[in-house]
Amino acid sequence: MESNPVLLESKSSPINLLNEMQQLRLLGHLCDVTVSVEYQGVRAEFPAHKAVLAATSKFFKEVFLNEKPVDGPRSNVFLNEVQVADFASFLEFVYTARVEVEEDRVQRMLEIAEKLKCLDLSETCFQLKKQMLESVLLELQNFSESQNSEEESAARPSVAPAAEAERDPPDSPAARPGRGASPEGPAARSKEK
Repeated sequence: MESNPVLLESKSSPINLLNEMQQLRLLGHLCDVTVSVEYQGVRAEFPAHKAVLAATSKFFKEVFLNEKPVDGPRSNVFLNEVQVADFASFLEFVYTARVEVEEDRVQRMLEIAEKLKCLDLSETCFQLKKQMLESVLLELQNFSESQNSEEESAARPSVAPAAEAERDPPDSPAARPGRGASPEGPAARSKEK
């Protein structure tokens, strides 16, 4: 009797794999490429793994697939006009699927993602920029609404005179003579008697 196939799936395996690759990179183990970046005279070198870079970046995939075998076991890639901090953040993102950057660097991270053809980072930056824009628009809308309500309340007449008029409207029983009552009131009636 044959048994039905079952799916064995690990939810933690992708994260564990990324974490382990990140540790190997940080320790310099099994790294087979060095990426050199330079921007305005500031230069740094980053050891990494071709497989990770190629899997996350179409730019690196094209570079590594078009490499000549005579380059040796360890490759070198040079990127100019890329800031050291931005490439370090890029590497952290591709090795961990997350990175913390200042808000004003999000646009630069989007630019490096597009330059290196990293779709995941590009989409993440785009979504974050969209959320930031929506937040700013919501703040502007709230500010505009509060300004409008302040202007409206300043333009309206004060509530006090209207309240006094409501207390004794002209056609209320207190303001008009009652049934059978004379306009002069109870004092005038006693004189008649």
